[in-house]
Amino acid sequence: MIKDVIITPLRILSDNRGKVMHMMRNDSKIFETFGEVYFSTIYNDAIKAWHLHRENTLNYACVKGKVKLVIFDDRYESTTNGKYQEIILSPKEYFLVTIPPNIWNGFKGLDRDESIIANCLSSPHNEKEMVRKDPFDKNFNYNWKK
Repeated sequence: MIKDVIITPLRILSDNRGKVMHMMRNDSKIFETFGEVYFSTIYNDAIKAWHLHRENTLNYACVKGKVKLVIFDDRYESTTNGKYQEIILSPKEYFLVTIPPNIWNGFKGLDRDESIIANCLSSPHNEKEMVRKDPFDKNFNYNWKK
């Protein structure tokens, strides 16, 4: 487990009409502040990586499909510096992953159809506070093919 990353179980309420999938409440222990909610889709075997936010806290939940989230900690002062964590996101095991600023992360689509990840950021999305790198950047020793 990467230091400061939090996994929170979420509720799904189902009946014969469909589902309500809870994600974030302002009275939750992990809630900081609201900036923006957006949905990102990813196709089977596609990779969206690597990126980190210098200022934003991320809150990810997969509302459709199946996705592998990979987290990498290169924070010098962290006790998990140099470590990777893999987390499978899916509505079948529904939870929220909270990632604080300055932690690298990326996704790989695992479902045969398009998957959807919801992200609740602590401030509005801003490309200027982000850092992006190629999925196969040599600074990362991670095999996306496995």
